[in-house]
Amino acid sequence: MARIVYAMLMSLDGYIAGPDGSIALPVPEGGLHRHFNDMMRQTSIALCGRRMYEVMRFWDSPDREIGTGDVEVDFAHAWRETPKIVFSTTLREVGPNARLVQGDVEDVARSLKSEADGQITVAGADLAAHLARSGLIDEYRLYMHPVVLGGGKPYFQSGLSLRLKPLGMENLTQGVTLLRYAPAG
Repeated sequence: MARIVYAMLMSLDGYIAGPDGSIALPVPEGGLHRHFNDMMRQTSIALCGRRMYEVMRFWDSPDREIGTGDVEVDFAHAWRETPKIVFSTTLREVGPNARLVQGDVEDVARSLKSEADGQITVAGADLAAHLARSGLIDEYRLYMHPVVLGGGKPYFQSGLSLRLKPLGMENLTQGVTLLRYAPAG
């Protein structure tokens, strides 16, 4: 049985995107980027909401391999090799190694969790909130970047109430602290 992990880089005040919706956090460099590369390689299936998938489609392009560093090329390969399930009612098609799903998020995630092995990652706060309300997330990874955005899209959706127990913490490069939690119940 697979484990579902919600992991996102966020500001100290809890936002994954700025007030205008842009990814206003510093871009991962060197060691931090390699950490995310490793996490992507450990992912058996990536679950994405529409907005997050559209941001990440940047890595689908083979042009990402021209004039970029080894760490970015490595991530592009890991992204392209990882199967993706994209939940959207507005998209009509998705890119390579991705499947578009317009059905019940909870049913699909529950089925994937029971049929797959390894780690399933969730990218996108709205999708994660839906899965959290259904009790399907096994681990929350909060990558706290030492910046304050002052508003925007929160890591935890407003109105979502959870009891969590700490699993550990790790200091990463660029001043980022990884906080890991599991549902307490």
